[in-house]
Amino acid sequence: MTAASDAGDGQDGPVLVISAHAGDFVWRAGGAMALAAARGAPVTVVCLTFGERGESARAWREGKQLDEIKAIRRDEAASAASVLGASIEFLDAGDYPLRESAELVDQIVRCYRRISPAVVLTHPLADPYNPDHAAAARMTLQARVLAQAAGYEAPGEPLGAPPVFEPHQPEQCDFKPQVLLDITQVFAVKRRAMEALVAQQHMWEYYTDLARRRGVQLRRNAGPNLGVAHDTMAEAYMRVYPQVTAVLQ
Repeated sequence: MTAASDAGDGQDGPVLVISAHAGDFVWRAGGAMALAAARGAPVTVVCLTFGERGESARAWREGKQLDEIKAIRRDEAASAASVLGASIEFLDAGDYPLRESAELVDQIVRCYRRISPAVVLTHPLADPYNPDHAAAARMTLQARVLAQAAGYEAPGEPLGAPPVFEPHQPEQCDFKPQVLLDITQVFAVKRRAMEALVAQQHMWEYYTDLARRRGVQLRRNAGPNLGVAHDTMAEAYMRVYPQVTAVLQ
């Protein structure tokens, strides 16, 4: 597999993104989503919260109220998803803290069964900076197991075993870049999606610079003289489960 296909940036089946907050999916996996959509794969974001309490500081400082902030973040996330070619669903579970519950896990199970994803993207299981991310990851993985169980009562057929990838996280989240995905051809799309998230404008340049640094990593790991452009932009991913393959590549 190439780095791109290994990261599951489309394959031939649906891509499911479980995002704790309204902007998470854009910053970390917008390139993978845009690549998948460009190849014709359906991409669905399930946004567990709007990030209304913990990731909307600008709106709070401007004196806006909770319902107004939720509406702002919903509109921003929907616009960003549209730019990336994805559909988006909001579960409005409440952030800071995002509380784990059997009911919320069941909702995610039903998303799995309905979408039957070929690839799943979500958060890391460790994140000392944001417990909401780890809570989202735990529920995503628990729901995947339950969705596989033939006896679990939810509409649809039992899930197969879609690979799960964690997009970029800081080193403190035990993140090691195992897969480097070339997003050069869609980075302009990702940038437009980032700019739809006006509430978190401070993140635009950080994730642009990060894509450049990941591009350098991609070039170095691709080997010399392989024709990789010097302006390569990339995203990094970790696998949660082992890759199944007949050939080591």
